Amino acid sequence: MTSVLDLAPVIPVVVIEDADDAVPLARALVAGGLPAIEVTLRTPAALDAIRAIAAEVPEAVVGAGTVISAEHVKAATEAGARFLVSPGWTDQLLAAMRSSGQAFLPGVSTVSEVVALLERGVSEMKFFPAEAAGGTAYLKSIGGPLPGARFCPTGGISAASAPAYLALPNVGCVGGTWMLPADALAAGDWSRVESLAAEAAALRG
Repeated sequence: MTSVLDLAPVIPVVVIEDADDAVPLARALVAGGLPAIEVTLRTPAALDAIRAIAAEVPEAVVGAGTVISAEHVKAATEAGARFLVSPGWTDQLLAAMRSSGQAFLPGVSTVSEVVALLERGVSEMKFFPAEAAGGTAYLKSIGGPLPGARFCPTGGISAASAPAYLALPNVGCVGGTWMLPADALAAGDWSRVESLAAEAAALRG
């Protein structure tokens, strides 16, 4: 698989309360040009949602987010997740993600965490929580001393702020939720989701 960071400029970060919404939601995102979909493991429906997307929307690259344990890694992988995203990392979690055989983006928010991952041969990471941890200014400042690291910033990013992140050479994509407004999801307004996804897919730095 192409690097997760290079599949699209934006990875939708999805919280699914009802697994029945998973397939139409995924189809809307893919139709809009966002094939990489991160389903967060924050709800009881998450694993069923990943399973349904993997089985019924083959053009989607479904991943699991909020992965914080080896048990999460195992369950998400068995459900069909093709990439794993964590808000942070430990050596134990990193070993589990690496042994899964799937692509993974361990979360970082400090220079020391980035250096530690580079020491361990990991160069692609999630920068989280992006806005709270320093935003574009922070990522720009560490690009010089740490040119080997590439990031998917996530956390507080909007349609308005995404282009500034995508303009940075050490940012491959961003994670966001703005193409998934709560009222559209509640109403099953998948055409609106598709339209917002298309706008996000068109973002370039």
